[in-house]
Amino acid sequence: MLTRTLSTWFAAWMALLTVAFYLWPGQHMLWWGAIGLSSTAGVLVGVVVHRPRRRWPWLLLAAALVAFGAGDFLYNLLTDVFGMTNPFPSFSDVLYLAMYPLVAGGLLGFIRSRTGRNDRDSLLDATTLTIGLALLAWIFLIDPYVRSTELTLVQKLVSIAYPLGDVLTLAVFARLITGGTRRSASIVILGVGTTGLLGADVVYGLIQLNGSWHVGGPTDLGWVLCYAAWAAAALHPSMVELTEPARSQTVDVGVRRIALLGAASLIAPGVLLVEASLGTVRDAAVIAVMSGVMFVLVLARLAGVMGNHRQSMARERELREATTTLVSAADAAETMAAVRHAVDRLLPDGVAHTVVLVRAERVDDPGLVRVSGLDPAVRELLREYSSALRHPLGIERDMLYVGAPTEALQALQTTFEVLASQAAMALERMTLTAEVNRRSSEAYFRTLIHNTSDVILIVDEHDLIQYASPSAGAVFGDERLAGFELWEFVAADERPRLAELLTQVRGGLHAHNQIDLRAERVDGIGLLVEVDCRDLRDDQTVGGLVLTVRDVTERRQLEEQLIRQAFHDALTGLANRVLFQDRVEQAVARSKRDQHLDQGLVGVLFIDLDDFKIVNDTLGHAVGDALLIAVGERISGALRDTDTVARLGGDEFAALIEAESMTDLELTAERIILALAEPFEIAGQDVNGISSVGLSTTVDASSAEELMRQADLALYVAKGAGKGQWRRYQSDLHTAVLERLELRAALDQAVKEQQFVLQYQPIVDLDTGAPLGFEALVRWNHPTRGMIAPGHFIEVAEESGLIVPMGRMVLQQALNTVGRWQRSTAPGALRYISVNVSVRQFRTPGFVEEVRQLLRASGVEPGTLLLEITESLLLRNDEQVKADFDALRAMGVRLAIDDFGTGYSSLSYLQHMPIDVLKIDKSFIDDMLGSKQQRAVVTAIVTLAQTLNLAVVAEGVEESAQAEALRDMGCPYGQGYLFARPLSEPDAFALIPKAAPFAAMA
Repeated sequence: MLTRTLSTWFAAWMALLTVAFYLWPGQHMLWWGAIGLSSTAGVLVGVVVHRPRRRWPWLLLAAALVAFGAGDFLYNLLTDVFGMTNPFPSFSDVLYLAMYPLVAGGLLGFIRSRTGRNDRDSLLDATTLTIGLALLAWIFLIDPYVRSTELTLVQKLVSIAYPLGDVLTLAVFARLITGGTRRSASIVILGVGTTGLLGADVVYGLIQLNGSWHVGGPTDLGWVLCYAAWAAAALHPSMVELTEPARSQTVDVGVRRIALLGAASLIAPGVLLVEASLGTVRDAAVIAVMSGVMFVLVLARLAGVMGNHRQSMARERELREATTTLVSAADAAETMAAVRHAVDRLLPDGVAHTVVLVRAERVDDPGLVRVSGLDPAVRELLREYSSALRHPLGIERDMLYVGAPTEALQALQTTFEVLASQAAMALERMTLTAEVNRRSSEAYFRTLIHNTSDVILIVDEHDLIQYASPSAGAVFGDERLAGFELWEFVAADERPRLAELLTQVRGGLHAHNQIDLRAERVDGIGLLVEVDCRDLRDDQTVGGLVLTVRDVTERRQLEEQLIRQAFHDALTGLANRVLFQDRVEQAVARSKRDQHLDQGLVGVLFIDLDDFKIVNDTLGHAVGDALLIAVGERISGALRDTDTVARLGGDEFAALIEAESMTDLELTAERIILALAEPFEIAGQDVNGISSVGLSTTVDASSAEELMRQADLALYVAKGAGKGQWRRYQSDLHTAVLERLELRAALDQAVKEQQFVLQYQPIVDLDTGAPLGFEALVRWNHPTRGMIAPGHFIEVAEESGLIVPMGRMVLQQALNTVGRWQRSTAPGALRYISVNVSVRQFRTPGFVEEVRQLLRASGVEPGTLLLEITESLLLRNDEQVKADFDALRAMGVRLAIDDFGTGYSSLSYLQHMPIDVLKIDKSFIDDMLGSKQQRAVVTAIVTLAQTLNLAVVAEGVEESAQAEALRDMGCPYGQGYLFARPLSEPDAFALIPKAAPFAAMA
């Protein structure tokens, strides 16, 4: 109301002064001064009344009006008081010209306050329009002054300064009105005043050229309009908008703007056309420059249009992605995360910003706001920024704020409003969905309660059941539990625990708590239940304790089963490695704790079956598994109930023993060795369970890990000492282990460098003593240790798998030697060469083909080769082994069983396997003379061979009496030191008859 009154009185006052100015021209100095002062006062009053965010642009306009009015007052003083006729130039011109930079500064202040950034497109449009009008100013105002011969240089400069000031004012105002922001009433009024100023200045310049200027003419109306309009713009309420940040909008290149810019661009060619039609082109250079500049501006404007289009497409793409994310958001947190992500992408890189969501007391209008005018809580959150974008969200008075630099917010505002609207829709959707779910939850809950497997009980202060869900029938055998005491369905010894639970919940110690109890059905059957108790006595719909009872009998049994499986071996039921290691750690900890009492030792035994792989390979995995179970039972039977027996994996067992002395531990190891030495009867046949044992104690180990590692080292040494041995860890075992490892490494190198040589031991006819053939025996010609017998390295070769390449080397070398011998002797002089083949070598794929190739390469007849195998290869009814035997026999190669009688006692293979020779083990021959039992065994083997039409060779014959006894039994052939030790290749060759052939082996 006050503003309207001020504007009305000011308009009336300015109109009155204008009328007085023209009615009483003699007093024009008074009236004109009053007009200037009133205009300045109007601007100042508008600033005081409306309090714009920035005052200095308006104050610059007021200063411009003061300079303008002072110039008029000084001009009138010179003409009216001092009698000068049109004084030019004078000090009044200085004041007039000072007005232009002040006006330009004020208008630039409005531009900066409203847009807060460099609007390139608006600047280009304003520049294009200004250059077109500047060309007209040059042609009609500036150029005449430049060409005038009547004016001095100072007069020319001052005269040119006026149109240049007008061009400056025009450029800045054009930039203000082309900035893409909403045009308020104050801008329109300022435009009217600026138009009056420019129009009056143009007319004044033209009149000055003709020298007919005088005060009081119609030209003064333009300046009066400038005075009045600028003050009216300051008095209008919309004046505050000129210094408030405005929404940044992309400049619309519409028809009106294109027409205006096109007309401005055509000014230069139009002037050129006019001058050309008059016959003289005076301003070609200026026109060319202006045309070139406008052409560049047009190209830059087109580039800006394309850039704005790309930016709009990018923002549209970001909004689409944000909308997709908001549609899929499940809650407010995800919605805000999507908004924050979108704002991050929409703002330029590196622009600091803050996004906050607050619950406001009222819903404010959206838009760009000053942070200083916000609520204290919001102001604290956005204290780093002067401006913020605001938009309401949802239906709960939530307000979304984005704080950032003002320029960035102006560019973001339109896009932010769309984003915030989408977020508000997402939140409203969630609210409505929650409401729908809430309204349907009661019916859903009723259905759920009636169909859930959990029993829900409501218990009053006296522990009486007030309500029982229908599922009580399935759990307790009857759903009609209401009215009964809770204790009737709980095992007697569990009632104190449940009473304590109810007391704690009623006392507020726990909002709810959960325990496992043993309960009873109405028919007396016990079950295990999980009980969860909540205090809902304050809830009017419940009014008691709510017990959720779940039958977990099967689940707990399954958990116990899973726990047992996790810590016990599935095959034997013994402890597994995890449980055993835990028990060892506990035992070691107890040992350390009781060490000062000098109470007992902790011992760990590692037990490994010596020939378990042979059992699996020959008798099958089913027999192997049965053997492992039996071994576990026998080990457990040899120990106390307090000891722990475990299967660590494969055929490896372990035992944890806490004993009083070292002697007790050693006796235990011996007891296990003896217990496992007795054969096991499995699947109707005797199976060997001979084992090796490694023992370690806390005497030498300080931790569970060290104790188990030392037991493993002791086992390694025990296996190296032979079958059925036990060893206790001692510090010198490290040396033995290192020696064995060194042996293995050296053996690997020996295979690579072929350090093995063969020696040959003859097989003779016991009746005549004539040699029948030779057995090739491998020796290791060590570079430093000399010749090493096979007993020192064969076991390591078997362990490491080096026996396969070593066996191939032995077979090849033996056949090459026999080939040379046969070529150097009469045909038939050498009939047989016997070569040992390990089980692992025989089972290597391609072994039969390898024998065929070596025979072909050496030129040896297949019938000359006798392959010796151990009977463990034949125990398993393996069709592949029989097929390989048949292939070798078909080739002409003969087969012998080495060390017969020392392996598993299964003779059925002799009936269906193509065997040619049995070789009786040396252990039977050694005790044959002093033991009737051993003599009977040898006799039985010879008789069996004769029955099956097999040749028999007795190994290890060292005494004449042994040879005589073998002849008496009917054993035809022998081998041993009695006849010859293993010989080198030349010595063996010397035994071969050079003319007469060997006798044939039957």
